[in-house]
Order: sequence, then C-alpha cells, then structure tokens
Amino acid sequence: MSGDEPDIVVRREGVHGIPASEYAAALRERLPEYDIRLARTPEEERKLITRTQVVAGKTVDEELLDSAESLELLACSYAGYGHLPMDAIERHGVSVTTASGVHGPNIAEDVLGYLLTLTRRHHEGWRRKQRREWRAYPVGEFAGSTVTVAGLGALGSAVVERLQGFDVDTIGIRHSPEKGGPTDEVVGPDRLHEALARTDHLVLTVPLTDETEGMIGEAEFTTLPPDATVVNVARGPVIDTAALVSAIQSNAIGGAALDVTDPEPLPEDHPLWGFENVLITPHNAGNTPKYYERLADILAENMRRVADTGEYDGLKNQVA
Repeated sequence: MSGDEPDIVVRREGVHGIPASEYAAALRERLPEYDIRLARTPEEERKLITRTQVVAGKTVDEELLDSAESLELLACSYAGYGHLPMDAIERHGVSVTTASGVHGPNIAEDVLGYLLTLTRRHHEGWRRKQRREWRAYPVGEFAGSTVTVAGLGALGSAVVERLQGFDVDTIGIRHSPEKGGPTDEVVGPDRLHEALARTDHLVLTVPLTDETEGMIGEAEFTTLPPDATVVNVARGPVIDTAALVSAIQSNAIGGAALDVTDPEPLPEDHPLWGFENVLITPHNAGNTPKYYERLADILAENMRRVADTGEYDGLKNQVA
C-alpha cells in the first residue's frame, strides 16, 4: 500500500507484560517491505484500522469492524479465539488466525519442571532449606514411568518431544486417535480410563471444550494409581476442582501441579493452597520473552502466503 494506508496495524495492548512495540519491531524485521504501524492510542487505532487490511492484536470489537471496510485479516495474539466476536467477524468476511503453537516450547519446559519436581520432591527440599534443616527425604525416579499426555496438539506434542531421552513410556489421548501422534501409543477418549490405570504422570494439554470440561473428576482420580501425579497446563475447568481436593485429601493421587485453576485466580482461602504436594503457579507457564518473536514468524509467513496467492485463505493457524 502507499500513503496513509498501512499494511499491518498492531494494536497497543501487550502480552505477558511485553509492550506491543516489540511485536511491531519483530514484524518490521521480518517484513521490511511492508508498512507496519503501531497504534499507541484508542484514537490511532480507530483511525488506522479503518484504512488497513491486517490487524494484529488480541481482539477487534464490532464498532471497529463496522468502520474497517478494507479489513481482511485479524491476526489474533492469543492461541484461543473464544473471546472474539466470531459472528460479527464472519459477517464482515474477515479471516482470523491465532497464535497456536507459540506457547509450546516454554510451557513444555514448565511441564518438565513440574514432573521432575514432583518426582524428585524438590519442593520438599526447598521447604527444608527454608527451615535450615539438613535431613534427607525419600524421592522417586522419573525414568521407567509412564507419562500420559491428554491433547496432542502443538502444546502436547512439544511436551512429548521434550520427554525424549528421559527413558519414559508415553501414551497420548486425542479426539481422533487414528491421526496418530508422537507418543508410543495413541488412544481415544473412549479409552481414557484404560490409559489412566497405567499412568504414573498425567499431563493435561487439551483445549477447553464441552467434551473436555470436567474430563478429570472423581471417577478418573479413582482410576489413577494412588501415587500418580497430575499436571494441568490446559484450562482450570478441565479438572473438577472439588474432586481434585478430595483426591488430595484422601491420598487418592500422589500430587498435582497446576498452572491453571478453577476458579481463577484461586482465592486466598482455597484449600488447594494448603497441600504440600500441590504446586501452583499463577497461569504463568505461557510467559516467555520470545512470545512476539514466534508470533511475528506466524504472521510473516502468512503475509508471504497472501503475497503469493492474493488470497487471505489457507493461512497458518486460520480458524475463520
């Protein structure tokens, strides 16, 4: 484009405390031939979005859509898109892509940290260090265990990739098991309990849907071996919280690591805070200094596809 018609407008809201200016800078490095503008104020957003074909940011509201007659693509900065006004977006004929896969490397690293911490009981070592107590404690071994990963999308696959070299067996659970996956074995949701009965460590990476909400509840905790651990980096409601509390209280499982909870934020007086074998992080696993670098890679690839085809279709991570 030329003149006052920018090719890409980056909305001003940042992600994980990283300013949107870094996203704009990363895009300019990858797309030097494009006019990329950072909208720093609401007024600039309204002005620039009416004249661009591509908006990069968390969302776009219906008022902006009504005025954005040239808009062809919303490059959403989040992996999920349930927060978007999809009906209005589709009425305006705007394509949508997401940040799916951006979180894979960093969240997978957190998962490995949780698994090793729960197995080797580093959290107990930390507590004894705080008390200046030089006293050994029993631990487990990760090697030889079975890790079940529920959800084999970009995130689940990144977790499985990082399990290589740890001498563990892996089971994958996915909606369409016929697609296969990177795990030693892949089963469908209909074989969930069969997999759980053989599981030492359960890692949840599924999206939150009607089918996955509450997928791990009282019956599933009963099927898991009593020394099994559960790691949730999916969404809080994937686990029935009351059932989790009961399972911990009754020693039905060995422990849990939760980066997401239900409710969220977790209230200060919630019983989950009080369990020594429950690790809790404040939805922090997605935090990475490389977020905008990976996000810019996705949008740059898609802009090259548009340049080649002339169409805002067939794009990476396209959902509309």
